[in-house]
Amino acid sequence: MASEVIADRRNEWFVPSRGPLNVRVLIGLLFLPYTGMVLAYTIIGAMLAERIYWDRVGAMAAIYFLALGIGAHALDAVGSKNVKPWGTVFSDESLWGLALFSITIAYSIGIYYMVLYTPLLTLIALAEGFFLFAYNLEWFGGRFHTDAWFAVSWGGLPVLAGYILQMNRLSLTALIVAIATGLLSLVEIKASRPYKALRRHLPTTKTEGDEEQREMLQRYEVILKSLSAGVLLLGIGLLMWRIASPVCSPS
Repeated sequence: MASEVIADRRNEWFVPSRGPLNVRVLIGLLFLPYTGMVLAYTIIGAMLAERIYWDRVGAMAAIYFLALGIGAHALDAVGSKNVKPWGTVFSDESLWGLALFSITIAYSIGIYYMVLYTPLLTLIALAEGFFLFAYNLEWFGGRFHTDAWFAVSWGGLPVLAGYILQMNRLSLTALIVAIATGLLSLVEIKASRPYKALRRHLPTTKTEGDEEQREMLQRYEVILKSLSAGVLLLGIGLLMWRIASPVCSPS
């Protein structure tokens, strides 16, 4: 039987350095800066609509926070093959329970809107539901656990989801913006993977000869912090713009 590998992520930049271990791990498990990017994508998509239904903006943000921020990340912790990225603070049973509970609530909210207002959202819900499990549990031999599919599922589709929940249709503008956010997510995952590898193997205290690796680690960290902050501010800025001067649909 293969021995368990613990790839500790508790010292990454988005995890609190102080406090009870289970609280720190729970906050880390949510990947808040990256989850925030996805929530911003849903807002960006919604802000492209001619008319804004504000309850739907909040609903879509809640759906993705529950399904991705909690559900997908809990599944990812379970699905990592022979690796426990957060140690054994939470059991697999606890993570499964957390994932299924949050995903169920998210889809209950989505079904309400799909049945009453936006049936086209069903296509996005099915696609994202597939990626929730296929990406994070590495189904099909990990074929969908790739950077490209990450960019599609957590970069492009959230924009389309935000837009469709407002309009119940697609538009060329929304598709172009979805491609742009997909590329931003591709940058994120391309920087996150080497950052994670460097952080995992570097000792917490400086040692002779690791200056170059630490400098590279800092560069990746700046990229990740800047990217997540930039996307969040873009989403907030567009939200403020629409609240202050809403764009009216043509008469």
